[in-house]
Amino acid sequence: MPRARARRRRASPSLSWARLRAGFLALPGVVEGSSYGTPAFRVGKKLLARLREDGENLVLRVTFEERETLLAAAPQVFHVTEHYAGYPAVLVRLARVKASDLPRIAELAWRGVAPRRAVAKWDAEPR
Repeated sequence: MPRARARRRRASPSLSWARLRAGFLALPGVVEGSSYGTPAFRVGKKLLARLREDGENLVLRVTFEERETLLAAAPQVFHVTEHYAGYPAVLVRLARVKASDLPRIAELAWRGVAPRRAVAKWDAEPR
């Protein structure tokens, strides 16, 4: 029993919806809306990410190449169902993703759909 408790304490904190929402909305041009009846984030008319109907996964728009990289790097966090096999997207298990990884994940998706001018301006700004 002590081992199980120790594992629970070491587990990474999962990402709350409030933090996820704030992370996406911090990016230039991102607006909140809905897609297929679930909360979603867009840049203009382009879908960036949406909560899947199960409430446990986030559909994140990425290139096929980026998806393969994410799947290889963290298969416990990122996965794809048969439905999404032909789409440039990856599913993110919200219970398994580290909150500290949110800025990188959100920006990766944002760069794929944001206007080039917005990306260039973002890259030029000091952080």
